[in-house]
Amino acid sequence: MLLMIGWRGEPGKKDEPQHMIQGEKTGPLLTAIGTNFEVLPDYIEGAEEAIESAINHMKNRGSPYAFIVKRQIFGEYAQKKEFQNHYPLSREESINAIVQEIGEYDPIVATTGFTSRELYEMQMKHRKTVRNCFLSVGSMGHASSIAFGIALEKKSRRVFCLDGDGAAIMHMGSIAVIGGQRIKNIVHVVLNNEAHESVGGQPTVGSKISFEKLAKACGYGQAFTVKTKEEIAEAVKKCTNENGPSMIEVKCCMRTRGNLGRPKQSPKENKKEFMEFLSL
Repeated sequence: MLLMIGWRGEPGKKDEPQHMIQGEKTGPLLTAIGTNFEVLPDYIEGAEEAIESAINHMKNRGSPYAFIVKRQIFGEYAQKKEFQNHYPLSREESINAIVQEIGEYDPIVATTGFTSRELYEMQMKHRKTVRNCFLSVGSMGHASSIAFGIALEKKSRRVFCLDGDGAAIMHMGSIAVIGGQRIKNIVHVVLNNEAHESVGGQPTVGSKISFEKLAKACGYGQAFTVKTKEEIAEAVKKCTNENGPSMIEVKCCMRTRGNLGRPKQSPKENKKEFMEFLSL
């Protein structure tokens, strides 16, 4: 098996904060698990020699080989078939509709990528604070477990998780845990645009499964599938601390603003402010 590993957090290069430790440890981690590797050269002759060496290694030793790939080493690639869907609301519009129904003391845990960035901008625009929001930067699939832990401790509060279809599928076992524990005060929102939009728009299996049916099968007290602002508002109103755990699957389209910003807070600052908020 040949592994192609993107070098996020490459030392000496500007990158997201969650990638910096990862970048430093990529090589040592491969060494620790006994996987031979090299940094893929950025010129054709060197790359050809590296590939030939990797093939010989895999044939002769019967073990994997890894290339660590620097940023922008490959040329631009146009997808042969670009994925699209046609739901009425974008993810950002869906988040806005949800936030309008959330109280100022309701904690929100948002998944990584565009979802956290859109929530941050929305909160700063309308409420001038993100103290009730935890942005799960670089933690794809973990938002629901974080929200679940908060809901266990803060039973008087309605705890919202803004999840993505790709993230929810990545850690689908969390849905079974939440449903099995019957924690009533958690509202698990899956923003299902059927794609990994934050990292290129590759389709997920979100178009082929029903999160509503999945949640009900796992023991959620109620679950809804919605597509419009009115349906979102109605579903959120039904998600009380007596009826949960609740799932709201929002079918939304792929569309992101080109001028979408990034959080001004560091992850540590966000965590500190959020912990202070939870203690209120």
